[in-house]
Amino acid sequence: MPEEQKVTGAPTEAMAENGTGTNSPTKSPVSKGKMALAKITLLDGTVRDFYIDRKARGQELLDMICQSMNLLEKDYFGLIYEDRHDSRNWLDLYKRIMKFIKTEPWKFNFEVKFYPPDPAQLQEDITRYQLCLQIRNDIITGRLLCSFVTHALLGSYLVQSEIGDYDPEEHGRTYLKDFKFAPNQTPELIEKVMDLHKTHKGQTPAEAELHYLENAKKLAMYGVDLHPAKDSEGVDIMLGVCASGLLVYRDCLRINRFAWPKILKISYKRHNFYIKIRPGDFEQFESTIGFKLANHRAAKKLWKVCVEHHTFFRLMSPEPVKKVGLIPYLGSRFRYSGRTHYETKKTPIDRQPPQFERSLSGRRLASRSMDGE
Repeated sequence: MPEEQKVTGAPTEAMAENGTGTNSPTKSPVSKGKMALAKITLLDGTVRDFYIDRKARGQELLDMICQSMNLLEKDYFGLIYEDRHDSRNWLDLYKRIMKFIKTEPWKFNFEVKFYPPDPAQLQEDITRYQLCLQIRNDIITGRLLCSFVTHALLGSYLVQSEIGDYDPEEHGRTYLKDFKFAPNQTPELIEKVMDLHKTHKGQTPAEAELHYLENAKKLAMYGVDLHPAKDSEGVDIMLGVCASGLLVYRDCLRINRFAWPKILKISYKRHNFYIKIRPGDFEQFESTIGFKLANHRAAKKLWKVCVEHHTFFRLMSPEPVKKVGLIPYLGSRFRYSGRTHYETKKTPIDRQPPQFERSLSGRRLASRSMDGE
């Protein structure tokens, strides 16, 4: 069992400088009886403990986590929790956490929520590193499918990032035995990764990670959030939400794509999910396409993910929440209220690049206590 890092209230100065921290947890101004324990699994597999006011909203916890990691470009990230139906959900950052989590300790996974279409536009190496960790996890779990060649190429960049240049005197035939970069690592794959690693001589960790991301972003399922559904004929499909729009898959093949500019309205009612499509060049009227989800919760979940992705990637700023009458439209007033992709890219970061420890291989999952225990 890994030791757990503990953070109470605001991180220490050492944490702010290095993104890790070794000082004792800072004292919280909130009395212990009003505090809740949040156990956060980070993208490198470590678990950190955070004590936070039970009445806190999700954004406060995310801010605390990002501050402890020295991560400023936090708008791409979110917190995942499992509800009583064992369904993974994004925590609504603008509501109180206790509304969604009834038992303590609160357990969350810190993950990338919005995958940037062009990772090179991220401003800091530490943000790109976190994105590399997320993609590595997506690949290992089978969420992001790759060919043999792509597995080998991406794996070789992970190796270069963590251990640097290949050294024949230091690196024997088994130097990759503890690395994890694919769901099924055959001897042939490891051999290919070794061969490609030798060709990356001279690349810094940041350069290797950027090459990793530049290749990963070309994968068909990069940044696609999948939701099982049925089409109008009752055929099983998957609906994928991503930066560019809504994708439709059948038998692992993409059969349709609805770009955000083409979608006029998204809505749900009971277990049905609807999109209203702008008429094409040779069409006169708008059309509405419906899909059937497993239940009302699944339909609302898909709708919320679409609202958030559309606002984040398409709008320059979030839309204001409009006042509604006694009957809200289709039962929800949810809006994405965070910064958009445009606002995030336009916000300058003026500081020295933070130092941080890399562990892309997944070899060092055991964490150290933040108070030196």
